[in-house]
Amino acid sequence: MTAFRNFWIVLIFSGLSVAAFSQHDNTQQGHPKGSGQTGNPDAEAHHDCGHLVGETVEGEFNAGATAVHHISDANAIHLYGHAYLHLPCILYAPGHGWTLTTTSAFHAHHHGNGEVSKDGYVLVEGSIMRIKDPAFATGEHPIEGVYHKEVAAGGKTKTIFSVVTGGECKELEAKTTFDGGVMGGGITGFYDFSITRNVFTMFLTALLLFFLFRSAATAAMRREGQAPKGIQNFLEPFYIFIRDEVAKPSIGPKYEKYMPYLLSAFFFILGLNLIGQIPFFPGSANLTGNISVTIVLAVLTFLLTMLSSNKHFWEHTLWMPGIPPVLKIFILTPVEILGIFLKPFTLLLRLFANITAGHIVVLCFVGLIFIFGGAGTSISGTITGALTAIPLTLFMMALELLVAFLQAFIFTMLSATYIGMALEEPHHH
Repeated sequence: MTAFRNFWIVLIFSGLSVAAFSQHDNTQQGHPKGSGQTGNPDAEAHHDCGHLVGETVEGEFNAGATAVHHISDANAIHLYGHAYLHLPCILYAPGHGWTLTTTSAFHAHHHGNGEVSKDGYVLVEGSIMRIKDPAFATGEHPIEGVYHKEVAAGGKTKTIFSVVTGGECKELEAKTTFDGGVMGGGITGFYDFSITRNVFTMFLTALLLFFLFRSAATAAMRREGQAPKGIQNFLEPFYIFIRDEVAKPSIGPKYEKYMPYLLSAFFFILGLNLIGQIPFFPGSANLTGNISVTIVLAVLTFLLTMLSSNKHFWEHTLWMPGIPPVLKIFILTPVEILGIFLKPFTLLLRLFANITAGHIVVLCFVGLIFIFGGAGTSISGTITGALTAIPLTLFMMALELLVAFLQAFIFTMLSATYIGMALEEPHHH
């Protein structure tokens, strides 16, 4: 009976996921072709701007683009329909100063697009962009439509966003990202320090973890010498597992010094993974699938490893004893130095890739409903898609639940292993 009940709980949860996704998708894609942000019938006439953001072609559905859109970060959190949780916007443009506001100032409409610009900033698909024309750098201006088009530049295809305001097409630019163009970003005309959906979820997760562990600590002090109960009883096995199965074997006698970091990394990653699996507010944020987050976590492990390293570690990294100098100079030492930087890279890439892939697969499975149903044109196809998507989504959500724990454990275990290698003492024979 318990197993049967649990099955129905999971089935209902999956159904909510499908419903949330379909509602969000209908909100964003279920608008008639050529409909602008304000219902302006003349907006379709601006062909040089490209295609209207949110326009749909009957019977077509792009599962990949929809999945990527759902896992991307945004400056506002979509709740349902046209309702959003508006977040603080902290924006800076050289020569124009700071702009402090919230996303409510942009009057977000369908598909997360704003109806007005503020100091040149515009809300496009939930994210802030800026009008390049300096004439719009101050004040508010009505937005008649948001457009996008594909252009070829430097052998690559790039998406250009534009807005129609005052009957003219104005090109937009995205925020500055310091990736040198590797991830498609670069230095632009403004910087975005806003509290985004990912940042909000990160703070929320940290707050929840604080209250959980504070409650467990209070219970442990109050019931000293007694058997643990409640939240303390739930959390202690995780602590014992990380201590006895990860920290002690990997680091050795000095493990206690590194337990706070290992426990923080494990529970923080686990918390982010779990809250990201909730398909509705306050969940669904793809934090550990955001490479910026995993880079920071990997850099923390890297710095802790380097600061903990001893003479024996550097001796065996830079100038291994008992090895011919020619091999050291041309082969072993370069490989060892490269390995120092590859270790944190594997940490960030493994966590990022696994979580992102899981989210995309779940969303693509849900997208089968719209693919089989011809984006709402076939009822029988929609039913067939639902019957196919629900069991596949159930399976992937169960697998993602396992991956949530597994990736938190792997990151913690590898971090402890790297720290232990840096602390290893020489063996005397």
